[in-house]
Amino acid sequence: MIAINVTNGVVMADRVAVADTRETRRTGLLGRRGLDGGEGLWIVPCRGVHTIGMHFPIDVLALDARGTVIDRVVHMKPWRIRLPRRGAAGVLELPAGTLDACGTEIGHRVSLTTAVTAFEPKVSR
Repeated sequence: MIAINVTNGVVMADRVAVADTRETRRTGLLGRRGLDGGEGLWIVPCRGVHTIGMHFPIDVLALDARGTVIDRVVHMKPWRIRLPRRGAAGVLELPAGTLDACGTEIGHRVSLTTAVTAFEPKVSR
């Protein structure tokens, strides 16, 4: 998936995995050593997250059902808890520093869409 800040037109991540089962939500980013630029994890449904057992900091966005940012955490360190936010439909986890670099703020709208690659067939002449 691709995460785009629709408010300012910035692509926040172009390789977003989805955690939408009990098992994938429970595992999240545990066991990873980091997130590369452009990577992310969309956890849905989800209202809050923790970084207990993680080895690296992350940026966190809580989005409502319309994709509006209702909570924003920059550089959430390992072994921290972000309590559930009322109205959150899902949480987007990104590499630390992404939110500031993309200018993403509370009230912005974020779109998560399936990556579509433009394809233009070559015509032999």
